[in-house]
Amino acid sequence: MKFKRSGTQTLLSSVFPSLALAGLVAVSLTACTNPSTPAGEEGYVFEKPRVFGEGGYQGTMIGPANYGMSLWRNQVINIDMRPNTYTETFKILANDDLNISFDFHAVISIESGSVRAVVEQYGGEDWYPRFVRETFRTYVRDIVQQYDSGVLKTNREKIAAEVTARLKAYLEPTPFKLANVVVGNINYPAIVANAVEKKLAAQQLLSEKETQKEIARKDAEIRVEEAKGIAQAQKIINATLTPNYLQHEAINAQLKMAESPNHTTVYIPVGNNGVPLVKGTN
Repeated sequence: MKFKRSGTQTLLSSVFPSLALAGLVAVSLTACTNPSTPAGEEGYVFEKPRVFGEGGYQGTMIGPANYGMSLWRNQVINIDMRPNTYTETFKILANDDLNISFDFHAVISIESGSVRAVVEQYGGEDWYPRFVRETFRTYVRDIVQQYDSGVLKTNREKIAAEVTARLKAYLEPTPFKLANVVVGNINYPAIVANAVEKKLAAQQLLSEKETQKEIARKDAEIRVEEAKGIAQAQKIINATLTPNYLQHEAINAQLKMAESPNHTTVYIPVGNNGVPLVKGTN
């Protein structure tokens, strides 16, 4: 007996290959990857685990670059190799037990060509918090606690140099290169800041008083010199006021008055040392 092939069977047999081909194309497209790395960064290319093959590390790139299309599940971890500033904020008890707040800034770069080591040995993108941060903070605390709070600001460069030296030695065998460490803002508690302001105000007032005192001293010196001058002048005058000189001056004064057309003066020509006594008529 022969069976006649139906139209439905014919349709299915023609549709299935098309669906299979479309599915294969879709899978191929979704499986393709093209990892890329931007400028200033290096890329660690790896393949995610799959049913067949080992996966894992595939290669590195120096940006800007593309790894290329691949049917495998290649992905990339990009690491910024350029110098970057990493800031840590502290509240530390100084040597005199005063709690001081301040910032430290470390400028760190990564050696070119070391992206594989950074990813596989130092935590990849998390290399700073996993490998550097706590050591950096420990060095800062150890060094700052050796100083009294009052001298922290004047010794900030010395403190930064000490932290830089210790952190550089720690990072020496690694791909991480420390450029420098900078001490940022140093903030004292409010009570200390107010005390400092009052002290500065008192010093300013004291300086003004000292200036006023100096001015008064100079004024006194001027008055003394003036008095000396007056005394000296009086001494000279007194030395010249002899009886004969006074008599001579009195006679000259009488002559001038006698020659005046409008005079009402009576002269009594007897007085001490021959000096006339003078009495007005009114």
